[in-house]
Amino acid sequence: MKAIWNDKVIAVSDKTILMEGNHYFPIESVNSEFLNNSQTQTICVWKGTASYYNIEVDGVNNSDAAWYYPQPSDAAAPLKDHIAFWKGVKIES
Repeated sequence: MKAIWNDKVIAVSDKTILMEGNHYFPIESVNSEFLNNSQTQTICVWKGTASYYNIEVDGVNNSDAAWYYPQPSDAAAPLKDHIAFWKGVKIES
């Protein structure tokens, strides 16, 4: 699987976790040069508190376009150290 935004490959992995229609990429498969920390957090009632990254490619920012669970609930434990994408980030095989 690949995560692509603004014609750049943000992540590549054949070991994503598919949950609720989202591919979660192992953190080591994500090109961190495109990620900037965001202050945004949201709460999922069963996965826990999500934190976000902004994605920046060639000076263009996509706010809160990636999320992860720093301390997922026991039910979502496999998502530890994985990142998912949205907001126009294309996920393709």
